[in-house]
Amino acid sequence: MSDPATGPGIRKIIHVDMDAFYASVEQRDDPALRGRPVAVGSPAARGVVAAASYEARAFGVRSAMPSVTALRRCPELVFVRPRFDTYQAVSAQIRAIFAEFTDLIEPLSLDEAYLDVTHNRQGMTIATEVAQAIRARIRAETGLTASAGISYCKFLAKMASDMNKPDGQAVIRPAQGADFVAALPVARFHGIGPATARKMAALGIHTGADLRAQDIDFLHAHFGKAGQWYHDISRGIDNRPVQPDRPRKSIGCEDTFAEDIHDLAAARAEVGTMAARVWHQTQARQMRGRTVTLKLRYADFRTITRSHTLPVPFADEAELTGAALDLLARLFPVPLGVRLLGVTLSSLEPADRPAPVVQLSLW
Repeated sequence: MSDPATGPGIRKIIHVDMDAFYASVEQRDDPALRGRPVAVGSPAARGVVAAASYEARAFGVRSAMPSVTALRRCPELVFVRPRFDTYQAVSAQIRAIFAEFTDLIEPLSLDEAYLDVTHNRQGMTIATEVAQAIRARIRAETGLTASAGISYCKFLAKMASDMNKPDGQAVIRPAQGADFVAALPVARFHGIGPATARKMAALGIHTGADLRAQDIDFLHAHFGKAGQWYHDISRGIDNRPVQPDRPRKSIGCEDTFAEDIHDLAAARAEVGTMAARVWHQTQARQMRGRTVTLKLRYADFRTITRSHTLPVPFADEAELTGAALDLLARLFPVPLGVRLLGVTLSSLEPADRPAPVVQLSLW
């Protein structure tokens, strides 16, 4: 197979993505789970799916889905409590394999990372062969499968890693980049969420070609600072470097609702689900945080935030969720319908950092 980077100065980027990582680890370690629809998470009323096996995905079960929805779609779904210590140990094995090939590793989570293999430790000149070698080593050492995308930039490598999942790889060469993006629905672009995709659709932008047809002034007017990014990726341009050990300032999620929310009960259900998702993401990245921020956007697009900071990191999901719900309760009743809610955890630090000693005053 020929190399995707053929010209001088063209980078060779690999995006490695483990296949249904948490669920696959559970199926590996418990033979009784193999071939069955498995969800890692809690089946509780406010639980959320952290990961789903491919057998579960066949029923439409996805990560970040409320557990009650997942059970409706797949009544035979088997829930398994997450074992983050185990996932972290396997992730460390995988990253050790990456380090045998390159120093330029940018982890995105426990189960995926970008690798710049333009100049690699093995002296291999064909990036697709590097990806094959890495995937083979992962399978041999962990018993798990990984998929990979190979391209000249991070955006396209990420897109390519989804093309032949599970246990496959795909390459997008420099000469193919712009045409590949042009044919792709913008809703499938990494980094374009449902709300932005809907906004683009309302503007007549459905594909990469539609996006590329817009000039930079139009994109800036409708998408602000993100306009430059959309302008570039619609042309297959992404000059971001692979950044080893990139510090992360916050972890969060938000959702724009199809219909405005007016009552507290509905808002609590949404915020509870978001807080659980944020907690799982924080655990997966081996981080912890002290500040929770609630974001609320009204129907008139007025946006407010409320935050609460602890002297020490949040201890568990229940504490984080409780703090987020307390912030929410202070904003109700609302003067207008709520079109967006979000939960973010910041003031992050490594989870293995020793807890600070809190000095109690005697007076």
